[in-house]
Amino acid sequence: MTTKLTGTIQPYGWGSRTVIPDLLGIPPTGEPQAELWFGAHPLAPSIAAGRPLTELIAEDPKGIIGAAPVAAFGPRLPFLVKIIAADQPLSLQAHPSRAQAEAGYAREQAAGIPRDAQNRTYRDGWPKPEVLCALAATEALYGFRDPEETYALFEQLGVSAAVDLVAELADGSARPQDRLCRVFGRLLRLSDSERSVVREVAAAAASICSGETGRIGEAGPSEALRYFAATAVELSSFYPSDPGVLAASLMNRVSLQRYDAIFLPPGNLHAYLRGCGVEIMANSDNVMRGGLTPKFVNVEELLKVLDFTPGFPGLINPVLQPPGVWRYPTPTPEFSFWRLEVGTDPIELPGAGTGRIVLVTNGSVTLASGTAGGEALSLRRGESALVTAAEKVRLIGAADVFVGAPGVLDG
Repeated sequence: MTTKLTGTIQPYGWGSRTVIPDLLGIPPTGEPQAELWFGAHPLAPSIAAGRPLTELIAEDPKGIIGAAPVAAFGPRLPFLVKIIAADQPLSLQAHPSRAQAEAGYAREQAAGIPRDAQNRTYRDGWPKPEVLCALAATEALYGFRDPEETYALFEQLGVSAAVDLVAELADGSARPQDRLCRVFGRLLRLSDSERSVVREVAAAAASICSGETGRIGEAGPSEALRYFAATAVELSSFYPSDPGVLAASLMNRVSLQRYDAIFLPPGNLHAYLRGCGVEIMANSDNVMRGGLTPKFVNVEELLKVLDFTPGFPGLINPVLQPPGVWRYPTPTPEFSFWRLEVGTDPIELPGAGTGRIVLVTNGSVTLASGTAGGEALSLRRGESALVTAAEKVRLIGAADVFVGAPGVLDG
């Protein structure tokens, strides 16, 4: 069975007012539309054949998802596909490993904290690794910069109170991870009376960005310092006294172009600043936040989850399989992820034997069934479909297509 999906729009305040309406070919509402979800998340399941996808899966999990994924993950779709469209920064956030999620969920259940409570940290027992593949220029914060480099940037910025707060970054007698952990925790725990340093840093950074610093004949700020300053200015414009502005200054800034992709494993601290892309992730709602948000911030639990190993591992290197098919490999068992460029020749839909979600981001395509009794389904830009485990499908047309599937068959 191949069935068109109707996704669910999430109107978070940081969302773009135009990107998702343009993708769907509908008039903007004037309100932010941050994410478009395709999948079977219990909070916002897609509609398939007039019913929530969660209901269809519950009736025939092996037939829809596949026997192997059900054996590995139970009778639920283990992944979620999203369009994300950000006009302003998201919160600093990280996600737990499976072991951390299972333990944290059990602990909060035993404590009687309602799953929808604002102070709930673990809403389920699943991890939430993610991949983001950019559809347009996208700016993100990802993991931690080398601590010595970060200390040098704070010194160049010249705010003495901030330099004092991060001085431990320069202590070469301790492991980089330990230095970053202690400084990061210190910054997030700033008292109200100490938070004036955030405005001092923002003012100094604004001077660098405007070119007001330095003397005639002196070299201007380095590219690294300009990016460092620009990030502080951008974040403080939305969160002027939030210690997350300083915590974010410990992080790597990453610029993505179209079809560049990053993998965000458990424990990775990240935040998107602006841009849009396709995300695939494990089907979880576990988010630990570290600032730049009015939502609940649990600093102690975040520190337990975070990986403070400095550095940026680089972009995902997509693997060309058949012509027109790129797989974005990750070590994550919950999902596999492909990008297809459908053109002259038909393309066999990857992920055979599992339930798949197909999303068209440009052009139009026909999903032609190779299964006896199957029917063709046409999709245009912004439309999505569920292809069940037993279905064999060829894609015909001219389109850019993303495909998500359970990762148990991923090589």
